[in-house]
Amino acid sequence: MIGDDGLLAACSPLHYFEEEEPSVNNNTKRHSKNNNFGNSQKIILSPSTTMNINSRRGTKQPQSAAAAHRHLKRLDRFIQWFIILTATIIVIGSYYFIFSSTVLQSNTSDGGDNLSSNNNNIRGGADTASSSVINNNKRAKATIGYAITVSGCPKNNGSRGDFGAGILDGAAVLKHSIHLNSIRNNNNHHLSSQYDYQMYALVHPSAQSCATSQLEPLGYQILIRDVPVPLHEIQGDYLRTKVPNNGCCGEKEFVKLHAYTLVEHPVVVHLDLDTLVLKPMDDLFDAMIDGVIDNNNNKSSSNTNNNNSGKRNNGGIDVAFNDPIDTAQPINAFFTRDYNMAHKGMKHAGVQGGFLVLRPSMEVYNEFQEIIRKGDFRQNGGWGGMGFGPFYGSMTFQGIIPYFYDHLHPGTGVELDPCVYNNMAHNPRDKPTKNDIVSGNCRNGYNRPEMNDECEDCRSRPIEEIFTTHFTLCQKPWECHPQDGDRIQERLCRKFHGEWFRVREDLETSMWKRDAVDLDNADEVTKVRGGKFQPQQFKGYCKGANSYIPITLPENGELAKAN
Repeated sequence: MIGDDGLLAACSPLHYFEEEEPSVNNNTKRHSKNNNFGNSQKIILSPSTTMNINSRRGTKQPQSAAAAHRHLKRLDRFIQWFIILTATIIVIGSYYFIFSSTVLQSNTSDGGDNLSSNNNNIRGGADTASSSVINNNKRAKATIGYAITVSGCPKNNGSRGDFGAGILDGAAVLKHSIHLNSIRNNNNHHLSSQYDYQMYALVHPSAQSCATSQLEPLGYQILIRDVPVPLHEIQGDYLRTKVPNNGCCGEKEFVKLHAYTLVEHPVVVHLDLDTLVLKPMDDLFDAMIDGVIDNNNNKSSSNTNNNNSGKRNNGGIDVAFNDPIDTAQPINAFFTRDYNMAHKGMKHAGVQGGFLVLRPSMEVYNEFQEIIRKGDFRQNGGWGGMGFGPFYGSMTFQGIIPYFYDHLHPGTGVELDPCVYNNMAHNPRDKPTKNDIVSGNCRNGYNRPEMNDECEDCRSRPIEEIFTTHFTLCQKPWECHPQDGDRIQERLCRKFHGEWFRVREDLETSMWKRDAVDLDNADEVTKVRGGKFQPQQFKGYCKGANSYIPITLPENGELAKAN
């Protein structure tokens, strides 16, 4: 057994060489003159002598058998302890690697909500989140936060609207559509994404009783959030008294603004429950994180009706009207406008409230609070008297967002092409379409006279080129409307609804391990899933028109959260 001193001696090269000098045998010295190199001495050592390195003149030293034995013994000790130390380092290193990998996989399995870091050079938000290995050795560039808002509970058990069947079913299918277009999807080789995701539900206190029990089992992180500013704190009389009855949800619509507080993510996407993600939105995320890079490659879908040069100059992003993106400042938001609510004479069209890609920032959230608290919404002039209202929802989310990005911080928000993002299969003109023939003026031309006669009909856009859809004009999938019409809007709506039910089927069979069925076998479809109404369209989840079969969660709670 070696004590502390012995161990130090064995491991110290200096101690190893600093031995006591043996006596010098002078008889072994021979001196000779070197005729070629002056008077330098030539030292000849006999085999029985060694050189003492501490001797400045290179005096030869006799080496006894005992001294040689001591050298060999110390050398053996040094080698033994070197081997032990090396083995110990290898074992500790292996344990650390295994432990680190286990923790990293644990973090990514719950949505990767720890994969983030702060960004100090752009107003608010986080920089690219710490990357994580998801599967197949793919490493996520960042984790995107996805948020929905539930502002109230249904007043009955019907399935219409965003409530009823829509809370559980809408949230489950929406989340799975996000999963299918994320880095976690091993099977999506053609449309691969670099980004992971984490789901959030912003729940108003009045909706906690119905939302938490349905969303938490799906893996949503529940955030109970009241309105950013209580009604009694709003200073403007007109806004304070009118906003409770404005739009769909009154002042509760402001709860969506809490998405700006999710600063652990570099980008947050807020979506309504009745939306569906069809393709990865990496181009938008890259533009917000890295900035827009002009290129000559058509990275996103081709616009069949407009010039593609605008997209090439905008990093392949489908921007409304092909307007150039201001690259001199960071992009803090992407949105679409609701031209269905546009009318002649209005100065600004509102945003569509079901889709917003934003850069989270507490500074921005606090600014929204101050805008609401001041309450400068005028009856005939909207927010700040600048024409952001009045229109449907203008007092809340649909009006305050364009006021912020168009007027207060121009150039930091980008309007996207509504045929490509948040497509609602809407008529772009102000007169009815008959026999697939459009008529009237372009609604998006009210504010852009040069575009008055040139507007793409989003109902004709191929579904393969659409990134997200919103079930407004097409009605909700869980209402099981017959899908056998052949008008222009019905053709695209049928594809949207079919995709929603395809995603539900994939969720139940691939993720929840439920039985697949032969859709051509009506008896099998009815036996396994309960519904035989247009099975190729509804996949066995509709018994008939307006007779939807709701999702039932698997008994295994962890399986329900899995994605």
